[in-house]
Amino acid sequence: MKSAVIVFPGSNCDRDVAVALEQVSGQKPTMVWHGDSALPEVDLVVLPGGFSFGDYLRSGAMAGRSPIMKDVVDRAHKGKPTLGICNGFQILTETGLLPGALMRNAGLKFVCRSVTLKVEHANSAFTNAYTNGDLIDIPVAHHDGNYFADADTLSALEDNGQVAFRYQDNPNGSLNDIAGIYNESRSVLGLMPHPERAIGDELGSSDGRKMFESLIANL
Repeated sequence: MKSAVIVFPGSNCDRDVAVALEQVSGQKPTMVWHGDSALPEVDLVVLPGGFSFGDYLRSGAMAGRSPIMKDVVDRAHKGKPTLGICNGFQILTETGLLPGALMRNAGLKFVCRSVTLKVEHANSAFTNAYTNGDLIDIPVAHHDGNYFADADTLSALEDNGQVAFRYQDNPNGSLNDIAGIYNESRSVLGLMPHPERAIGDELGSSDGRKMFESLIANL
């Protein structure tokens, strides 16, 4: 599986996800600078966590307008599997690849701890190694993870099976306890928790490993 990790000024989880991808797939991902204009030929594109551009203006707002994002968006529209983790999820909403927005946490505090998620819909390239209803432990680390969307959008997400993961103990006030969502074709996934930080028992959980194993099995 060939993958690319997009690196923005302020990214701080790009190397974490690169390590996870290499450990599970056996292949080093290509690290792509945000100022580049085109992606290499890859099977998967990952937008990592961090604080792109220092979260200036709004989390993900400036990163969503980086030169490389035009190609990321174009390829995502053509079905290229695209994964956004934490700040990457925020960038996906800023580009319109995913609906809704990530606002300040309800308690207005940075949250950094392991959370339990329920796998809502495992029928995707990202989640097929899980089973619907699985409870998994994955860390979160964010200040702006409070998922919001209008009532019609929320209804559509639920009706179309686009909610990928749901918090069991909501750490940020997200509507409907949403921790991660797909686009309509399930080729794009955005989630606030960090699966790359849960790929081995020595990290406290190996529950995130299955996400990368799912991608390898499909791609």
